[in-house]
Amino acid sequence: MHSLLVIKSEMFTFDNHSPKCAAPPAPEHILRLSGYQTEAAVTLEQASLPLQDADAFVLYVPISEYTDWRNRLTARKAAPVLWWCCEETSSQSAAACEDDVLPDGILSPSMTELEIHWSLHFSSRHFLASQHWKTEREQLQARIEERKWIDMAKEILSKLRGISESEAYDHLRKQAMNERKRIVDVATSIVKAYQLLHKSSLKG
Repeated sequence: MHSLLVIKSEMFTFDNHSPKCAAPPAPEHILRLSGYQTEAAVTLEQASLPLQDADAFVLYVPISEYTDWRNRLTARKAAPVLWWCCEETSSQSAAACEDDVLPDGILSPSMTELEIHWSLHFSSRHFLASQHWKTEREQLQARIEERKWIDMAKEILSKLRGISESEAYDHLRKQAMNERKRIVDVATSIVKAYQLLHKSSLKG
């Protein structure tokens, strides 16, 4: 992990020329000192170009804004999203303590260079594991959906042809081979055709 994009809430953009208060060290400055290539943005428009090269996103925002920013960024690129936890962001986040927010990792200005490195390392591993489980869950859901169509098609064929479900499955498999289609595609066509004919007969 080398390139980082820092998203900064507008409420934390300080006027460096103001004599009233000293601005805290910017996250992008701290991360650059730790050896990372870093860009900063306040709006999604500003982030649109640098996010393409970013290995991870660091959100310098109240935790209440974390989920919204995460969704907007990961819709454009899948990458770890970390929260920058400091006095400014934590004091603005007290009301969101009970929110269901699970950052891939947390960084803070008090971390040493090595601590930042390890936090980013484990955040990357956590993100990759989450992506793996998400893919497996989607594949499982797809298989369950396919099984549903096949089971419905078997039931229809058994009813219409007076055959067992095992024989109905053999019929589906042979038809899929003859038409060079997947069994689920043949099953879906049979179920939809049956449902269409059944609706038509009811209207008639």
